[in-house]
Amino acid sequence: MDKKIFRCKNCLNVSTRDRVEFDERGFCNACQWVEEKKKKVDWKSRWNELEEICEQHRGQGDGFDCIVPVSGGKDGSYVSYMLKHKLGMNPLAVTIRVPLSDPLGDENLTNFIDSGYSHVLLSPNMEIMREMNINGFKKFGRPMVGWQTFVHSAIRRLAIQYKIPLIFFGENGDVEYGGSSESKNTPLVDVSFSKNTYLSGTYDEILPIDKFSEKEIFWATFPSEEEIEKHEVKYLHWSYFENWDPYEHYLVAKEHCGLLEKENGNDGTYTNFAQTDSVLYSLHTYLMYIKLGFNRCTQDCGIDIRRGAMTREQGLQLVRIYDNHYPSEFMGEFLKYYKMTQDEFDLIIDRHANKDIFEKINSRWMPKYEIE
Repeated sequence: MDKKIFRCKNCLNVSTRDRVEFDERGFCNACQWVEEKKKKVDWKSRWNELEEICEQHRGQGDGFDCIVPVSGGKDGSYVSYMLKHKLGMNPLAVTIRVPLSDPLGDENLTNFIDSGYSHVLLSPNMEIMREMNINGFKKFGRPMVGWQTFVHSAIRRLAIQYKIPLIFFGENGDVEYGGSSESKNTPLVDVSFSKNTYLSGTYDEILPIDKFSEKEIFWATFPSEEEIEKHEVKYLHWSYFENWDPYEHYLVAKEHCGLLEKENGNDGTYTNFAQTDSVLYSLHTYLMYIKLGFNRCTQDCGIDIRRGAMTREQGLQLVRIYDNHYPSEFMGEFLKYYKMTQDEFDLIIDRHANKDIFEKINSRWMPKYEIE
C-alpha cells in the first residue's frame, strides 16, 4: 500500500481523514471511542444530565423548548421523536432549504412533518448560498459548504429571534466517525467548533461579502459568543447523552416518522436510507474521495463494522466495489447549479485531486493504492 495512506485495522477509516488519530494497534479514534463507550461511559448519568437540562428549559421559550435541525432523515427525526415523546419537550423542527433536493428527501420531510411536528422551512437567499457553494467548491473542494454554513449560523440566529434556549444537533462527527476526540466529554458546540470543525476553517473565505450587503448575508453570519451568552442559547450534541446508533435511528424514524428508503439503494454505496435530501451529497463525497481517498461506502462500512453488523473483510469487498463511484448521473444538474461548463467543472475536480494517491486514467481519477 502507498506509504501515504493506510486504513484502520478495525473499521477501514483512512489515515488522510481530517484530525484522525490511531493507537498502537492501528485503531482509529472512532473505534477507540466504541470501546470506551462500552467500558467507561456512564450513559445513565449522561441521560440524567439530559433530563435535568430539559427540566430546566421546558416551557422557557416563546412557545418552543428547543430546536432540532431536520432534513426528514433518520437522525433529526429520531432526536425530535425522543425529545417530544420521551422527554416531554415541545421541539421546533427547522430545515435549512437544501439546493438540488432529492424527491425522496422531499417526501421524507413531508412525512416527518405530517407525523406530528411543528416545522419551519428556512429558505435563505439561495443565490448567496449558491455563491458560497461555488466558492467552497473552487477553493476547497467543498461543494456544499454554503448550505452547511447556514445549518450552523442561521439556526443559531433563529433560536435568538424566537427566544428558544436549546438547539439539539445530532452527532459529534469527529468523535463518532473518526477525528479529534477532544470534545468527547462535552455536549456543547460553540461557534469556534462549528467554524473550525464542521466548516474546516473555510468560513471567512467563502462568505461573499464583496457581492452582497451585510443585511443580505444576515443568515450566513454567526451571532457573537456574547450575543449567544446574552440570550442563553445552548447548542448541544445529542450523541453526548446517548450511545449514538444510526441504525436504531433509522428503525425509529421508519416506524414513527414515515421514513422511506430508496428502492435501488443510494449511489456509491450499499445502503438505501441515509443522506437522501440532496443530490449534491454525491458530489460532496466524491470530492472527499479524490482529496482523501475514501468515499461514502467507506463511511457506511465503518458505521456497520463498529456496531458489529459487518466484518472488516466484508467492508473491504464493498469498498472495492463502490468507493470509486463518479456521480455522472447528476452531472447536468451540477453544471447548471454551479453555472459551469464541463471543462470548467473538470478543471476544479483535477485541481483538488490528491496526486500522491490518485492518477488520472481515461479522464477519471483512479487510486494508486491497494484497498486492504
